[in-house]
Amino acid sequence: MMNGYSAFIILLPFEAGQRMDAREPVKQRNEEQSPISWINRYRKVRRQSESLCEPLEIEDYVVQTMPNVSPPKWHLAHVTWFFETFLLKPYLPGYRAYNDSFAVLFNSYYQTVGAPYPRTRRGLLSRPTVDEVYAYREYVDEMMEQLLHSATEDVQADISMGIELGLHHEQQHQELLLTDIKHIFASNPLRPIYAPSSPVIEPATSLPLNWTNIEGGIREIGHDGKGFHFDNESPRHQFLLRDYSLAVRLVTNGEYLEFMEQGAYSRPELWLSDGWNTVQQENWQAPLYWERQGSEWLLMTLSGMRRLHPDEPVCHVSFYEADAFARWAGARLPSEAELELALARETVKGNFMESLAYHPRPACNGSRQLYGDVWEWTQSSYSPYPGYRALEGALGEYNGKFMCNQMVLKGGSCATPESHIRASYRNFFMPHERWQFTGIRLARDCI
Repeated sequence: MMNGYSAFIILLPFEAGQRMDAREPVKQRNEEQSPISWINRYRKVRRQSESLCEPLEIEDYVVQTMPNVSPPKWHLAHVTWFFETFLLKPYLPGYRAYNDSFAVLFNSYYQTVGAPYPRTRRGLLSRPTVDEVYAYREYVDEMMEQLLHSATEDVQADISMGIELGLHHEQQHQELLLTDIKHIFASNPLRPIYAPSSPVIEPATSLPLNWTNIEGGIREIGHDGKGFHFDNESPRHQFLLRDYSLAVRLVTNGEYLEFMEQGAYSRPELWLSDGWNTVQQENWQAPLYWERQGSEWLLMTLSGMRRLHPDEPVCHVSFYEADAFARWAGARLPSEAELELALARETVKGNFMESLAYHPRPACNGSRQLYGDVWEWTQSSYSPYPGYRALEGALGEYNGKFMCNQMVLKGGSCATPESHIRASYRNFFMPHERWQFTGIRLARDCI
C-alpha cells in the first residue's frame, strides 16, 4: 500500500471488469458476482474496518504523528470517499454527495479528480467529527446497496471492477489503520494498549537458520490471471534465475541484537552509502520501537511495552538495515523473483490480521514463515514489469507514478488481511521507511 500515499499500497486490477477466469463455469461466475454476493462481501469488509477502531477512544481518531501516518478518522472517511467518487457518483442515478467538501478533504493523491487536502495536515482536521464520519460511512453504505440492488446486468459488469478494487483498497487501509495506530500509541509516553496481549507462542525448539536450495532457470513471475490482482502484478513474464538458497525462517530479534552488539550501527563498511547517511542523520541505534532500559531491551507493541523476545522475527527495520544485516551475516536479501518463486510453492497460511496477535510470532517446527508475520524486504527496486502499461484516467494514478525510488516487499504481515495476499503481490516502500511491519529473510547464491 507506496510513496505519494506513503505506505498506501493503492493499486489497480489489470483487467478491466475483473471477470472470473473464462475456464470457470458461467453459473459460478454469476453467483460470485450476484448483487447478494457483492453486498455480503461489501458488508464484511466495511464492518472489519470499524471493528479495528472499536478499541480507540474518541481522542485517538484525530492524531497524526508524522506525515506518513494518517489519523484513523481520515482512513475511515477516505475509503468511503473512494466508493462515493468512483462508483456512486458515476453509476447511481440521482446520487447526491453526502458533503461536497469531503471531495477535497478525503481525496488522497488523485490529482485528476481534484486538488487533495495536504497529507501532512490531516491531523488538523478536528471537523468533521468522528460521529459525522461514521454517518458518512452509513450513508454511502446504504447508497452502495441501493446501487447493487438496482443495477442492470450491463451496469453490474461495468462496476464489478470498481467494487472489487474498492474492497481491496479498504483492506489495504485496514493494515494501515493498525500500523498507524501503533505509531500513534508509541509516540505517547503513556504507551497505551490497543489490544490485550496474546501469549507468546514458544517454539518447541529454537529453529536453526537452515537453508533450502531452489533450482534456477527460466521461470515465470507475475499474476497467473486467476482471481483478483493489481495492475503492477502483470503481465506475467519469464525471468532467468540462477540456483539460490533461501533461509527457512525469518531473522530473529536475537540475531539482530547480536548484529547490534557487534557495533553494526557504527560500522560504515556494512552499509550502502545512502543507508549510512540515513543512520547518521537519524541517529539510528536499533529498530523502530526498540527501547533500552538498563541492560534490557523492550519494544512497543499494539499490546503495550513488552520485553524483547529473542525468537520473534525482527520487525520495523528499513531496507537499509535489512541490507546491512544481510551483508554482516555473509548473505544477501532475496530478489523479488526469488521470493515470489518460493511463495508460489506454498499455501497462503500464516500469522495474519485475523490471528488478532498484531505482532510477529516465533517460528514453530514446520513453519517457514513465508507468509504473514512481517513483510520481507527484497533487493529489487519497484519498477514496471516488461509490457506494463498504467491504466488511463484517475485510476491510473494508483501505481505507475510510484515506480521510482522504492523497494519491493513480499509475503504480507501480521497486520495484513489473509484474503488480501498472494505470491505475486507487490508491496513497496521507500528504503528508509520502517513504521510498517517489515522484516528480513536471507538468501545466498548456490556455489
